Amino acid sequence: MNFNRFLSAIFLIAACAIPAGANAQYGLIKPAPGGPVVSTEQVRAELLAWAPEGVEAGKPVWLGLKLAHQPEWHTYWKNSGDSGLPTMLEWQLPAGITAGEIAWPTPKKIPIGTLVNYGYEHTVLLPVPLTVVPGFNAPQLDVKLKASWLVCRKECIPQEGEFTLTLPTRGSTAASGTLFQAAFVATPQPLPTGISQIEVSGKALKVSLAGLPASMQGQTLALLPETGGVIEPAGDWEQAWQGALWTAQLPLSNQRTESPLNLPLVVAYKDAAYRIEAPVTGEWPAVAAPVGLSPALQAALRANAAAPAAAPGASAKVLPGLLAALLGALLGGLILNLMPCVFPVLAIKVVGFVNEKNQSRRLGSGLAYTAGVVLSFLALGALLLGLRAAGEQLGWGFQLQSPAVVAGLAALFTLLGLNLAGLFDFGSMLPSRVVNLQAKNPSVNAFLSGVLATAIASPCTAPFMGASLGYAVGLPAAQALAVFGAIGVGMALPYLAASAVPAVARLLPRPGAWMVTFKQLMAFPMFATVAWLVWVLGQQSGIDGAGALLALLVLLALAVWSFSLRGGARRGIAAFSVALGAVGLWAIGPNIVKPVSTPVAAASARWQDWQPGRVEQLTAQGQSVFVDFTAAWCVTCQYNKQTTLGNAEVLADMDAKNVALLRADWTRRDPAVTKALAELGRSGVPVYVFYKPGRAPVVLSEILSVSDVRAELARL
Repeated sequence: MNFNRFLSAIFLIAACAIPAGANAQYGLIKPAPGGPVVSTEQVRAELLAWAPEGVEAGKPVWLGLKLAHQPEWHTYWKNSGDSGLPTMLEWQLPAGITAGEIAWPTPKKIPIGTLVNYGYEHTVLLPVPLTVVPGFNAPQLDVKLKASWLVCRKECIPQEGEFTLTLPTRGSTAASGTLFQAAFVATPQPLPTGISQIEVSGKALKVSLAGLPASMQGQTLALLPETGGVIEPAGDWEQAWQGALWTAQLPLSNQRTESPLNLPLVVAYKDAAYRIEAPVTGEWPAVAAPVGLSPALQAALRANAAAPAAAPGASAKVLPGLLAALLGALLGGLILNLMPCVFPVLAIKVVGFVNEKNQSRRLGSGLAYTAGVVLSFLALGALLLGLRAAGEQLGWGFQLQSPAVVAGLAALFTLLGLNLAGLFDFGSMLPSRVVNLQAKNPSVNAFLSGVLATAIASPCTAPFMGASLGYAVGLPAAQALAVFGAIGVGMALPYLAASAVPAVARLLPRPGAWMVTFKQLMAFPMFATVAWLVWVLGQQSGIDGAGALLALLVLLALAVWSFSLRGGARRGIAAFSVALGAVGLWAIGPNIVKPVSTPVAAASARWQDWQPGRVEQLTAQGQSVFVDFTAAWCVTCQYNKQTTLGNAEVLADMDAKNVALLRADWTRRDPAVTKALAELGRSGVPVYVFYKPGRAPVVLSEILSVSDVRAELARL
């Protein structure tokens, strides 16, 4: 089709301008500061807070760093054992707020060859209590944290990150309460010293502990000294029970650097753990010369530095989740073809496909279109992952959070609509090299049509896509890009099937005069898309921005019309129209990117604006909450608002159940909304969530139905 010649000139540059993402490499990893989450290929670290009664003197206020490890990777306890380093936290807090020490949960022994370390696998929360001075009355608590940790498998990688978090001081912050309570339960309970004692005898440490609970008596216990470098964690040791007295004999470390007068110990059996600090008697042998790092850790780091930088690869435990994400991405991409913006592009390509009688050229066109779609999704995914790794709080559809991108797409669709309507022909306006591009290589047109289809489909999140995208952004780069690629394969699949299978092609109508009418008809969905984009811009930049865009689109149409004229008047009218467009862009163009202080589209009286901490505040009062995560540029969101969220029966049920309705607007970039989506395992909108006190959040499907919402309301 003629409009593809123009796409060749535009998207050949655009497709090459998107940078590819890069895998995190082994070595010191320091993501850019900003936000509560830092992710690497081995660990996802998140700063959490728990202040169920607000930030007030005498009330419980806790911060915590949650470390979610990839399978087989671990970080370390306060005493790391034979090798390793403990996680370090450096806080920046306002005056009147002080942070205590980490309330370390009980670690586990992690054997690494002939060594034994003390640390954490899977997921652990390191809670830290805050002390608030009386009279502290700031409206919010701004927290900054610089954390460093060593994550190891067989190799070790030093990592660090900078985190920020804002807590409302008057409202409740209790969403992470379950995690904090679990961490408190996992923290060793204090045990009175009583007659317990520790004796140094030659090269051994003799421990006698009294007062342990009856449930532990007679059992084989684990012993974990909080002071490092005292015993040999991997050494052979003995333990026995003498009635209610537990005794153990442990070998002293040859690299011992401490000679404590009191030694804090943790003893554990299954899920129960107790901490006791007993006095040390006897004479300590001479200590070894102190070293910065243990020999085992130094050897591990040297081996890691000499090894080639390669991603650790996915564990078999990750495989089922990845396969499910790939399947969901494939189905979601398939459904994207039904989106109003994508359908005109796909329909026009099918018209061109019908007109092509050569089967091999059909197949080549199908493969080129598929390559354009898949590579564009990979490029968008790489850009998203790269920006998130650099500290940006972004999600799927992030490009339409920019008013400039919205305006640019509106201009492009205006040109496409005018061309389809027959107002002008790109071939008469572009240089002969561009005009001949299609004739020399028609596959380029198919490829760039795939790029265009991706550009207009990416703001949408189809069913099955939401969970896959949310899962993908937490995966290593290679696995995440596989999910993005699966979306592209699903979206290109219908066109690819029609081009590859003759039986499918025979089902399509024969070429004829209807194709001209159909092409002109497709101009109207293009103009409808322009109207939608102008409305989206109005949500971002207000009525002045939307009005400026409409005026500039009129000037653009004038310029295009002038270039289609014939005769001597063409040059003068074209020069005047271009100059008028330039003046208009200079005079009113800035209104397009000018932000508005308040949302333009006011919610109805029953809907409230979502704010961080608002859900926790309402649920703490015993009220159920429904949150609509939405954006003006999300077509699915607007459809659901009209068909389901505006349904009288749904709203009546909401009122009957006294459900608070909150709307989280993601039309413009909002890091707080991005964080909330990430906590729900999502990376784009729409997302619909029911919250009920004492129950985990319930996330509904991206395509809402009245029956589904009413059924969930009935369970409240």
